[in-house]
Amino acid sequence: MKPSLAFLNRAPRVNVVHLQGVISSQSRGNALSDRSVAPLIEKAFAKGKPAAVALVLNSPGGSPVQSSLIGARIRRLSEEKGIPVHAFVEDVAASGGYWLASAADDIWVDPCSVVGSIGVIAASFGAHELIARHGVERRVHTAGKSKSMLDPFRPEKPEDVERLDGILSQIHDAFISHVKARRGAKLPEGADLFTGEVWVGEKAVEIGLADGIAHLKPKLKELYGEKVKLPVFAKRRGLIPFLGARVAGDIGLALEERALFARYGL
Repeated sequence: MKPSLAFLNRAPRVNVVHLQGVISSQSRGNALSDRSVAPLIEKAFAKGKPAAVALVLNSPGGSPVQSSLIGARIRRLSEEKGIPVHAFVEDVAASGGYWLASAADDIWVDPCSVVGSIGVIAASFGAHELIARHGVERRVHTAGKSKSMLDPFRPEKPEDVERLDGILSQIHDAFISHVKARRGAKLPEGADLFTGEVWVGEKAVEIGLADGIAHLKPKLKELYGEKVKLPVFAKRRGLIPFLGARVAGDIGLALEERALFARYGL
């Protein structure tokens, strides 16, 4: 009996990782954290000897630290295993979402995808006049003159704003360095792409923040053949997050996610 050699013609495999949601240190709901997505990413690079890993991204951003950790994990596994990474943007890959996209070797977008927002933001509120009108006195005692920096119940201090600007600038510099390291050769000389502005579809391709207009299946079939297998790895949500005291926290995360997506008209 002639032995079968079918395994020699085995169809290539590209493992697909879905990364959707706000990027946060919290691991509940749709939130993306290094802790919550690490098992998916690790499995995608290990299971079935993949020819490549594809990231399907839909994130308005969030925590710069978690963005950096997830992006670094993707790069480390890609380089250790010699497996290329392709990113496919759905609605948005902005701010931290673009940090994740630029961890890939190439970035593909829909004509209506929103990408960019390479900047850092800090937002708060000032309620000192409101509480003063209602006769409320704010009492704060600290050891360390900077411990109550930017207290929303006290008037804003110029030195606190200057200190915050320095912190944001350091994070922004790290973001810029990451994008330049990953996309530097593809970015036009002299273009200031790091203002926090966003671009859509073809314009993002034109300025080097994306490599072309393409969707997942057609592009991967073009790159790896018509018979390419595309198993999907995505976060699962059980019933526990909807029960008991965690409901309020999940509602808060959902509202935060909704607000971040709304910034890009989504």
